Amino acid sequence: MAGIELMDVEKTEKKALIAMSGGVDSSVAAYLMQQEDFRCVGAMMKLIPDEVTEKCIPESSGGRSCCSLEDAEDARSVAFKLGIPFYVFNFTEDFRRDVIDRFVSSYEGGLTPNPCLECNRFLKFGRLYGRAVELGCDTLVTGHYARIEKQGGRYLLKKGADPKKDQSYVLYSMTQEQLEHTRFPLGDRDKDQIRGIALRLGLANAKKPDSQDICFVPDGDYVRFLEAYTGKTYPEGDFISTEGEVLGRHRGAVHYTVGQRRGLRVGFGRPMYVREKNMEDNTVTLSEDGELYGNELLAGDLNWISVEGLSSPMRVSAKIRYRHREEPALISPAGEGRVRVVFDAPQRAITPGQAVVFYDGDVVVGGGRIL
Repeated sequence: MAGIELMDVEKTEKKALIAMSGGVDSSVAAYLMQQEDFRCVGAMMKLIPDEVTEKCIPESSGGRSCCSLEDAEDARSVAFKLGIPFYVFNFTEDFRRDVIDRFVSSYEGGLTPNPCLECNRFLKFGRLYGRAVELGCDTLVTGHYARIEKQGGRYLLKKGADPKKDQSYVLYSMTQEQLEHTRFPLGDRDKDQIRGIALRLGLANAKKPDSQDICFVPDGDYVRFLEAYTGKTYPEGDFISTEGEVLGRHRGAVHYTVGQRRGLRVGFGRPMYVREKNMEDNTVTLSEDGELYGNELLAGDLNWISVEGLSSPMRVSAKIRYRHREEPALISPAGEGRVRVVFDAPQRAITPGQAVVFYDGDVVVGGGRIL
């Protein structure tokens, strides 16, 4: 009988793998799961290959990037204080293939990528989720500001309660299986509450600032990173008008993104903005600001969350960048696994390579890549 009771306890025990970055959010997430009687295991992903750090991250940034030795020590310190085991998993080759190489090929193809989306998709909710399963954890926990709810037979991804911190946009690629086995314990709280909990617990990283830049480009100079990583130099070419008139010379098309005004380094006598790039011709088309606005876009590489798919037009609000305001739009099937998004009002600088995410109130309907 005693053996049966022990087996029952083991079967019903709740075990969670906590994705710990060394920051305050994931640290407090671990504590909150402990308060729900989960047996927690802390885990940090080592992502950036050492040779990439040595070759591509300048000394002027202090060699500082995410998943650094300092971050690992912060995470380990929190795990020790909370009394939970802590591991570092080496996913460097996965990160190189699925994040860095995609980042490079996107820029070289004239797109403007968001590598945080790829990291969430392939690493955090891909490789790390798989490792959680291997360790017998039925729940993966992160410090994202978003919420997951079950309604009927589907799991819904919803905005975080704190509108200033909501991160649902970067989570749109999550599958139903991942949502079922993921917890976002910060989703109902705001940042001030989280820092308050960390201070009350005496966590060493309670006042640690949030990371802002791309983790493997901590100085924000992504062209310097591209050149260091690939060993290439990107050739100069022509700035042209929408009519094809040559306006001046650019430093290499990878230096520019749609909507950019500053840093063109050419005087035009009036404000000019990047409208599009042609990587084959190595030209960058410039226009005045009013010409940057458009009402529609096509998106592919789609993922649906609140619905099985899109078979007929649907009214949504759509967001074309992380810091962009949602705008009313109609989405319709466009064939070949794509959707057409038509906004009620023109949007500025719709940028290929970025994600467009669809909302129904607080609920993420789905999203995809702008083509």
